[in-house]
Amino acid sequence: MESIEGEPPKAVLFDLDGTLYDLEPVRRRMGRALVLNALVSPLKGPKTVKVLKAFREIREDLRAIGDGSKSLDEAQYAEPARQLGVEPELVRASVAEWMLERPLPYLLSAGRTALRPILAALKGWELPIGVFSDYPADAKLAALGVDDMVDITVCATEPEVNAFKPHPRGFLVAAERMGVPPEEVVYVGDRAEVDAAGAAAAGMRCLILGAPASGPHHVAVETFEEIPNVLGLG
Repeated sequence: MESIEGEPPKAVLFDLDGTLYDLEPVRRRMGRALVLNALVSPLKGPKTVKVLKAFREIREDLRAIGDGSKSLDEAQYAEPARQLGVEPELVRASVAEWMLERPLPYLLSAGRTALRPILAALKGWELPIGVFSDYPADAKLAALGVDDMVDITVCATEPEVNAFKPHPRGFLVAAERMGVPPEEVVYVGDRAEVDAAGAAAAGMRCLILGAPASGPHHVAVETFEEIPNVLGLG
């Protein structure tokens, strides 16, 4: 097991989707729900699928925007709406229902093994714990049953951030809210191209969960249970 370089961190910042819980079983259940919805509502259902697909694609394109030139909270709905010829509020409502609300009942069973005990161990070492995600985190943390273990949350679409990962702004805002210099924070994510790259740009060290091998900006961690030992805390 490879250990992270340097001293143990003074705070740990987590990604959410795909990191604190396994995203794939949730996606499969939501995919089945969308298919059923299309069968039950043949006029509305397929339209919802198109809206969600366009929303995801546009969001990836918006990763390149981080200069504050436009509101990401508005653009993430306005751009797919323009592309599809619908109102932005339709996109916002579809995303709220199908990506933020309906998946919540499935998160607890998809949570990482030993999620709460590991977070409790980090708290026992008196480390601030934060979550920085491209999506709102509070409701998902409550569904996972760990909202009481997290000290701060940051969402990429907050006005103070207004930048998706891998832009460093959200990482830096999170470090400031935890009261810890970025170089003393370790970020834990699941996507090297956005999580590790963004953490590195902010001056943070990074662990990538499930990565096959360590890379230039991260240390690979096979399981969630390994995190304390890799951080030099075990």
